[in-house]
Amino acid sequence: MSETFVLVTGACHGGWAWRPVANELRAAGHEVHTPTLAGLGEDDDPRDVTLTDCVNSLVEYVERVGLTDITLLGHSWGGYVLVGAAPRLASRLRRLVFWSAFVPNDGESLIDACPPHYGEMFHAVAAASGNNGVTFPFEVFQQAFMQDADEETQRIVHSLLVPQPLGTFTEKPDTSAFYALDIPTAYVLSEEDLSLPGEWHWAERFPQRLKNPLMIETPGSHEALFTRPAELADAFVRACAV
Repeated sequence: MSETFVLVTGACHGGWAWRPVANELRAAGHEVHTPTLAGLGEDDDPRDVTLTDCVNSLVEYVERVGLTDITLLGHSWGGYVLVGAAPRLASRLRRLVFWSAFVPNDGESLIDACPPHYGEMFHAVAAASGNNGVTFPFEVFQQAFMQDADEETQRIVHSLLVPQPLGTFTEKPDTSAFYALDIPTAYVLSEEDLSLPGEWHWAERFPQRLKNPLMIETPGSHEALFTRPAELADAFVRACAV
């Protein structure tokens, strides 16, 4: 059965990052949309962009294009955008899929949901940036986010990332409308994802916040959209069984 996917990236990525996965899904007959959210375009100024701005840009895209019966999928920080947008798009949604993604509690910013040393790093990098943007140091990206790729590929992808607006990490969302929804959900977990360590790991905290999600595991790191696109696309299609 053909699905209509709207894929929401994680921090520092634009819609371009989905191209390998989108190609796999389209080859299998699915419709795929990969919007770039507010503040994450190549020439965007991240200075004053908030999480609400990103949610608004996703909702506006879906409404402008006139999409319905959607599988809305978010990666990593993109889970925050899904939680904000889903209540406003509820009549257009078939299901929600979280891939190694945050599912925030009420009033819990992304920095609140991360290990303290990550929060300290985000604030320090943003303060030194001159534009209130957060970038991941190459060594962190290499070792914890894309460790299943060769160094040349790691450096190419890292060079394409854009500064993430700090405001999208510090805004504390109101999730009450999201948790009142009755929409089928799935949680896809990359088996070699090292981006959140130990007790902070994705599987230890976030799937349990959803209502009876379909759980799916797939090979690869946090950046499996580049390193394992075929397997990831297959996992997304399997998530549509919910």
